[in-house]
Amino acid sequence: MVREHSFAIAVTWSGNRGTGTSGYKDYDRAHLVAAEGKESIAGSAAKVFHGDAVKWNPEEMLVAALSQCHMLSFLHVAASAGVTVQSYFDEASGILTTNAEGGGSMTSVTLRPRVEISAGTPAQVVALHHRARELCFIANSINFPLLHEPETIVLGLSQ
Repeated sequence: MVREHSFAIAVTWSGNRGTGTSGYKDYDRAHLVAAEGKESIAGSAAKVFHGDAVKWNPEEMLVAALSQCHMLSFLHVAASAGVTVQSYFDEASGILTTNAEGGGSMTSVTLRPRVEISAGTPAQVVALHHRARELCFIANSINFPLLHEPETIVLGLSQ
């Protein structure tokens, strides 16, 4: 059965320094990302694009969405398979390639999940990562390589 789910957000630019976009360096890239009933996320452009380095930029949010989606899909399939996950940590990264015209695209994202399990085997975990990739809504929506470099630690075994 096919179902549609709707997700609504609002993005509000707050970077008018008094002269609007009169010049490329004359405005701030500050904005708020909001959704009903949730805390807003302060956003900006990446520092290299004249943004505020302490605020989230769209490229980081895309990498974060892929990491979150994979983790949530993985935890689901692990629980269903009887693999007990005790901790999950991912250090994900993405590559943005720009062109001479000023455009560009994300060309890859690499997830590096470190999973500690107390029941199950490393082979099961590898298979579960593959299944999680197949189920992840965000991963199924991208057109660039999503790479995985997982690490599994089985608790209770001497390292």
